[in-house]
Amino acid sequence: MAETMGWTEVAQLSDIPRLGSRVVALPTGDVALFRTAEDEVFALEDRCPHKGGPLSQGIVHGRSVTCPLHNWVIDIASGEACAPDIGCTKRLLVRLEGERVLLSVAGAAQAT
Repeated sequence: MAETMGWTEVAQLSDIPRLGSRVVALPTGDVALFRTAEDEVFALEDRCPHKGGPLSQGIVHGRSVTCPLHNWVIDIASGEACAPDIGCTKRLLVRLEGERVLLSVAGAAQAT
């Protein structure tokens, strides 16, 4: 992983399938990178707020992912569970520079 000005390169856009995900192992735990059909990329802790299911193994639809364990739907832009469920998953700051996917080294933005 290459670090530049507070951001760490963790993948190439082509490493993440459209409407899919890729897991990045960090010292603080696994992070799921999600790619939408429009090539937006979002990063969440790879744990559903319900029972800790691996969100990276869920189905991506629009800007949401459905947890493979109990079908909770999580907004991948905010980390918030969609109604009627309540909870949130830690969101990390991510940006694209061309094909490069970078995560903020400073840590996560807390979704509340």
